[in-house]
Amino acid sequence: MAMLQFDDEGAKRTDRLYASPDVVAQRNVVLALLAPRPGERVLDVGSGPGYLLESIARAVGPSGAAHGLDPSAAMNALAAARTGELPWVHLDEGDATALPYPDDTFDAAVSTQVYEYVPDVPAALAELRRVLKPGGRALILDTDADSLVWHTSDLERHRRVLDAWDEHLAHPRLPRELSALLKRAGFSVTGHHVHPILNPELTPDSFSATQMHIVAEFVAGRRGVTTAEAEAWLADLRERADRNAYFYSLNRYLFTAVAP
Repeated sequence: MAMLQFDDEGAKRTDRLYASPDVVAQRNVVLALLAPRPGERVLDVGSGPGYLLESIARAVGPSGAAHGLDPSAAMNALAAARTGELPWVHLDEGDATALPYPDDTFDAAVSTQVYEYVPDVPAALAELRRVLKPGGRALILDTDADSLVWHTSDLERHRRVLDAWDEHLAHPRLPRELSALLKRAGFSVTGHHVHPILNPELTPDSFSATQMHIVAEFVAGRRGVTTAEAEAWLADLRERADRNAYFYSLNRYLFTAVAP
């Protein structure tokens, strides 16, 4: 398995994705379901560039605390710059399977697009349960790779590109297992939701406008996909956009749960 690199450049590309209107809309759904309240202590596992963490911090206010955990120093630097004026925000470098917090610390926790990267999901969920207070709320969002619909002219090439793209994840189809995994970890699952990212046209600020370049760069040289084929796949998407024949859709699955 070859992960995406979240160095300075990778962090900046992720930041652009998170600033897109598509992810802003997703973030609003996450916040509505998580419903952080003033005075609460909330953990964001895999806080990335800090957009969601900032929103959580403003919701809990100075009487609460917002903790962000991410293994990438570059991501934490972006999050620190974004939340610098909020002293009740705390950032740590760390791993989802070894959370650096005492038992029963948090009223709520959230993790978006993270557990699909974690090889040992049961261990990560056990850690999440450990740091939540009894009755603490959890919200997890991940993507099933098979929900992706991207209109291309060469379906065989497209299939090979997506097969190679799967290599950036430990669990490309995690949502279909998450409910059962949460229950095995001791959680009570309280809700299942789906949030689509839909780009019926290619605009500079759309989610897929940035993702297509990340995919093309990653897949070149993997699973038999050559650099030329990756570039041809990318050119085909651009050509479809030029002909007003572009279409992209991806589902994000959200699970809400309560710790015992």
